Amino acid sequence: MKLKFFTFLLLIGLAACNKSPEQIKNTANREEFKFLEKDIDFIRQGYESNAFTVQEVVQAYLNRIEQIDKNGPKINSIISINPDALKIAEELDKELKEGKIRGPLHGIPVILKDNIDTHDKMPTTAGSRALMNSFPLQDSYVAKKLRQAGAVIIAKANLSEWANFRGELSSSGWSGVGGQTKNPYVLDRNPCGSSSGSAVAVSANLTMLAVGTETNGSIVCPSQINGIVGIKPTVGLVSRSGIIPISFTQDIAGPMARTLKDAAIMLGAMVGIDSADSKTLASEGKYYTDYTKFLKKDALKGKRIGLYKAPLGNNYKVDTLFNQAVKFLKSRGAEIIEIDRIGAPRTGYYSFQIMLYEYKDGLNKYFQSLGENAPIKSLEDLIAFNKQDSVELKYFNQAYLEMAQKKDDLNSKEYKDFLAKMLRGSREGGIDSVMNLHNLDAIIAPTGGPAWKTDHLNGDSFQLGSSSPAAQAGYPSITVPMGFIGELPVGISFFGRAWSEPLLIEIAYAYEQGTKHRKMPEFLVHD
Repeated sequence: MKLKFFTFLLLIGLAACNKSPEQIKNTANREEFKFLEKDIDFIRQGYESNAFTVQEVVQAYLNRIEQIDKNGPKINSIISINPDALKIAEELDKELKEGKIRGPLHGIPVILKDNIDTHDKMPTTAGSRALMNSFPLQDSYVAKKLRQAGAVIIAKANLSEWANFRGELSSSGWSGVGGQTKNPYVLDRNPCGSSSGSAVAVSANLTMLAVGTETNGSIVCPSQINGIVGIKPTVGLVSRSGIIPISFTQDIAGPMARTLKDAAIMLGAMVGIDSADSKTLASEGKYYTDYTKFLKKDALKGKRIGLYKAPLGNNYKVDTLFNQAVKFLKSRGAEIIEIDRIGAPRTGYYSFQIMLYEYKDGLNKYFQSLGENAPIKSLEDLIAFNKQDSVELKYFNQAYLEMAQKKDDLNSKEYKDFLAKMLRGSREGGIDSVMNLHNLDAIIAPTGGPAWKTDHLNGDSFQLGSSSPAAQAGYPSITVPMGFIGELPVGISFFGRAWSEPLLIEIAYAYEQGTKHRKMPEFLVHD
């Protein structure tokens, strides 16, 4: 089927500008945006040489959001713009003139998934109409750390509402507040989720960096489907305080970028021990403020890498690309050991039950943190709101909210039993067991399949995925581009033991730099 590009057809006529669709595409991607596919190093060098200011960079990204996200192809990845972004940029420019650099992200535009609290003029909504006017009383720990590092938070990204743990037959990237986010490669395709807008904004060059969150797959799936890099850290490496929760055991925030180097720079700015998140206490002595020291192009030689076979056999086109990736890894000196299974039986069931228990507890605590003016006071209030709202239940139900509401508190014997079984099955009976048995440095698998057509009637159509072993264990995973199936990108995941981010970054970087599969999207539509 012939493909046509239609960016800017709503703004300018072909006859008036006398340009072909191909020329318009090239104009949109190259001539009108001078920071296209640029990285942090490029921006830093520009500031050092006075080639441009922070204000000019931020304004350029804001203009591109207006042109690409709100007009043209209307990819719909952004929920709100920070009205103080240019003011913040002005302050950062002043500091640069004074020779002051806050940190590694000084003057770098960042977008946050809209379940991450910011204490500014942007609400934090989780994509829910119930929180459209919810303004947190303080920054999340992640937002605070990014500001300290000099980042400019320019916007909040759309997401699968409530991080895609609300109901059955949901469509990833849809929220009551933001509507449906589109895949920038082919616009009727899905962006995956729940960090949909974060991934799309990075891929479409609406920002340099974004933050996503993951409970199971919500960083790595949208990253791979949108052709970018995503890092899901070890639970405890990055604080969750001020992030609307699902699971205290599995939730984590992580960087999303077009290159692993940019993601590594951002990760170093996000880590740290936070007294408000007890999980971070375990990271003492295990985190780094600079992960770029682990970017080694020759890191594959002598590495023992497990090949997780379970996702294979679902899509021969994905298998073909994955086999090419394995061949590359072997060519650079890695030894590949096949693994049939990771984790004990029923681990996924225990994980789901734990999520329901922790969701109720976490949401009620989050609503309480919003103070006496909170629009929603409890999970029970939220369920009641959705039943009365004209939009929220239009496409899918709220079964998971209702199931969570029926759960007891976290003192429940059942909850504690499920938690112990899940952690044992995913850790000492899962990743740790397999890696110890075969003396592995990392495990690889296809991250997922190509994007499916968005379908609000039937919901998502996943073919395959590999996020569960690392997600259930709370261990790290990195996805980088693996190639294309037609116009659609897919990724490869590297995961392993707790706190093994340095080793995974080494291995993933060697693969990324040796293959360089990233290609920018062109906002295609089918006839």
